[in-house]
Amino acid sequence: MRLAAFSVSNEDRVRLGAVIDETIVELPAGEGAVDPILDLLREAGGLDRVRALIARRRGTGAVYSMSQVRLYAPVRQPGSLRDFYAFEGHVRAARANRGLDVPPAWYEIAVFYFSNHRAIVDPFAEVKHPKASHALDFELEIAAVIGQTGIDIAAREAEGYIAGYMVMNDWSARDLQRREMKLNLGPAKGKDFATTLGPYLVTPDELLDRRIDRGAAGCVYDLEMIGRVNGREVSRGSWRDMHFTFAQLIERASQDVWLYPGDVIGSGTVGTGCLLELTKGQGPWLRPGDVLELEIERLGVIRNRVRG
Repeated sequence: MRLAAFSVSNEDRVRLGAVIDETIVELPAGEGAVDPILDLLREAGGLDRVRALIARRRGTGAVYSMSQVRLYAPVRQPGSLRDFYAFEGHVRAARANRGLDVPPAWYEIAVFYFSNHRAIVDPFAEVKHPKASHALDFELEIAAVIGQTGIDIAAREAEGYIAGYMVMNDWSARDLQRREMKLNLGPAKGKDFATTLGPYLVTPDELLDRRIDRGAAGCVYDLEMIGRVNGREVSRGSWRDMHFTFAQLIERASQDVWLYPGDVIGSGTVGTGCLLELTKGQGPWLRPGDVLELEIERLGVIRNRVRG
């Protein structure tokens, strides 16, 4: 399934929908829902109920063309947002900018930081340039959304906890990030202002033909990841290049703590997936008026314009 949170025309009401043949079929959602996909994930058997409705074409509502709707972030108010550092290519290039090698410790554990889960940006909304920064960057990532509650989840079982995947842009103010990282605490303010998620929540069964099995460690997918600035391709990588799988990320994230439906797990940046890598940390950086488009095969495209 490809699930969407959307509204029609100038309405404020947020609806739940399934994307089928480039249309959105409305699905039943709770009255006054603000975050209908999150509500669905919190409902026992919610995904199975919706899957059955779609299969039988019963209980579904109106059908809309994509031009008739506004798309929201699939999970608008996640309970948490953990962003990992799982692509070796990105780690290697970013550290090479500073004359450093990849430290052996990076291969031993999957590391993450908490980003601002209350600064989620819709997939086609404008993003305000942070006023204190002169080095705005994008980061092309995959996001996994947790579908059920769990603690101390083993990697071999973790794929069962994934409700679906989305495109993610971990917007970064590199100058702010550099300053706080010198103090060995962060990243924090350099990531505090925006994370784009969307355009849909794509369930794992949609990707089975591109699955690359890694045994007890889980899997990755043979799917291309592309970044464009003002229509010009600047980045191209692949999900298959993740060193740590999402199963391993979930194992690490759930050690001694509960994960809940709607929690978001970011992959970290794909190799070449940011200006920090592409310009060796020198810029030029994103400026007001620039349009950033990030695409992951099968997951869709997010497109955000930077405003001053």
